[in-house]
Amino acid sequence: MSYDAQERITEYTARRIELVTNARFEALVAAFEGAVPELTDAAALARLAEDGDWQSFTRALAWESPSGFVRVWSSRPGELLAAAGSGRPSAVWLIVNHAIGARLFRHDPATVLYSPLRLEAHAAADAGTVLAFELPSARLRSFGTNKVTQAGAELDRALGDLVEDLGFPRPGALRR
Repeated sequence: MSYDAQERITEYTARRIELVTNARFEALVAAFEGAVPELTDAAALARLAEDGDWQSFTRALAWESPSGFVRVWSSRPGELLAAAGSGRPSAVWLIVNHAIGARLFRHDPATVLYSPLRLEAHAAADAGTVLAFELPSARLRSFGTNKVTQAGAELDRALGDLVEDLGFPRPGALRR
């Protein structure tokens, strides 16, 4: 079977932020995972059924995770890639702020490409750790919708708050 399709291409500029820190890798991973609790989609659906409605669900999440973010996926690629000769540990997380994500989805479902945020941490070549992520608003601005752009700025602020909660200075690109 084949389908007709029209192609749309949108170009945008991404902005990657890297925080090079003196924090030990395992300490940073533990702090991050302590600040951003895990919540799979299945667990979120079960919680939503228990809480009864979307507002109760997001209020409960805000209570458990002051940053508003939960981890929906994580990986330790450094463990696998050690077999390829890399000795540096790495962790990758996909985090979501369900309250902001729901607003984004209402305005354009395609925003789910960018509203879960991907962060990566790896041991630096010398001492310390590098924490890297892309600026949410840079990607979301490409939709050309004011409400999506505003929600992208909210994600910037929430991510900046999380970075500060982890003990880092707020990056200039995430300043309020």
